[in-house]
Amino acid sequence: MGKDRTQRRDLMREHLAHHAARLMAEDGITDYAYAKRKAARQMGAEDTHHLPSNQQVDEALRSFRSLYQSNSHPEILRQLRVQALQAMRLLEPLHPYLTGSVLNGTAGKQSDINLIVYSDDEKAVMMFLLKLNLPFESGEWRANLAGRQQIVPSFSLQTETGVPVHIAVLPENARHGGTRRAETRADTEAVTVLLGASSPAASPDGS
Repeated sequence: MGKDRTQRRDLMREHLAHHAARLMAEDGITDYAYAKRKAARQMGAEDTHHLPSNQQVDEALRSFRSLYQSNSHPEILRQLRVQALQAMRLLEPLHPYLTGSVLNGTAGKQSDINLIVYSDDEKAVMMFLLKLNLPFESGEWRANLAGRQQIVPSFSLQTETGVPVHIAVLPENARHGGTRRAETRADTEAVTVLLGASSPAASPDGS
């Protein structure tokens, strides 16, 4: 009986992950929690406690895009990565890292670009942005640091194409603290290589 319950629970998570992925891909939803709750509601399982993880939704999203958006998605993703690289070069003195859906390949048209910088001086980061003479807004971002959720300062600015770029400022001790796996972030050089690998004929400036 216990085995049957486990199988049903795992099957429910799988169905919810694929439904949430479809909602994210087709409706442009970028909030994982909202997509999962909406999927559960539409499947008549809004009271379930067996929601899929973000990683499961990511895997389902990759499958969906590969099956149903194989013609359009690669170019959308490439353009987002080009814009991310342009922003990173602008912020090079801060040594930014790309993270999130634009890096892992699940991003779509409505996705934002998420960057990380490591600094214990939030004011210095803000002063650097002011010198760029670009409009930006201050905010907060939830980050998993030392195994627990913490609020860190963030800044949001717009690219020339209107795609929001969010810059989370993590403390210096998080850089080598093991709180982020290496594959979940990429520096400017790594993103340049990634762009070259995904589109050998295209240069990082989009030409």
